[in-house]
Amino acid sequence: MSDLFSLHGQVALITGASRGLGLAMATAMAEAGALVVLNGREPATLEAAAKTLRARGLKADIAAFDVSDFAACERHIAAIAQKHGRLDCVVLNAGINHRRPLLEWETEDFLRVLNINLTGCFVLAREAARVMIPAERGRIIFTGSVMGIVARPTVHAYAAAKAGLAGMGKTLAVELAPHGITVNTICPGFFDTEMNTTLTQNPQFDAFVKSRCPLGRWAQPEELGGAAVFLASHAGSYVTGHMLVVDGGLTINM
Repeated sequence: MSDLFSLHGQVALITGASRGLGLAMATAMAEAGALVVLNGREPATLEAAAKTLRARGLKADIAAFDVSDFAACERHIAAIAQKHGRLDCVVLNAGINHRRPLLEWETEDFLRVLNINLTGCFVLAREAARVMIPAERGRIIFTGSVMGIVARPTVHAYAAAKAGLAGMGKTLAVELAPHGITVNTICPGFFDTEMNTTLTQNPQFDAFVKSRCPLGRWAQPEELGGAAVFLASHAGSYVTGHMLVVDGGLTINM
């Protein structure tokens, strides 16, 4: 049974992996045997994270680039595949949020969120497919959000991008399936991460999350790792075009 979830011999790129959900998923995948390539914008931060993994005997490399720099996305996907001889999985997780009432939004802010959270994912998925199609195997995993399913005020671009990832994940799943490539979207609920610090420290919002979520608490980053391993492994080989919601039951609760 353990072989079903093994990632031994695989190479996986995880974007936005210097901290938070990205690092948690990268850690779980490294524990399953993969060589994980951590992406972020700060080389020193990435190297510190990779060093922590290596100290545990896990395999880690870094690729520092901005996912909204589309030319850099193209270069780095090709470079990773060339350096390691393969690229089995990409977890496209890098993202930002911008919380403002509608009339306080600038168009540039909306486009900035979309470029990082959606368009960068498209470019990286396309370039990963260039590597995976000849190999006739691959895994593309998007980090979506419950905000692509349900809604709350002020996060207009974030919600639009996450809903877009879910839709794009389905179209890519259908197109790439004949090449042995699966495409899925993990949709986290409310996790206790740095991105959500302003929310976790807001007593009213903290109480709202705990009352709305049937499990009655915020999730911890490591609780997302298993979903990434499942979708990247042989255990998930017949799962594609799926939105895997990891939210403690929040979206099913009336």
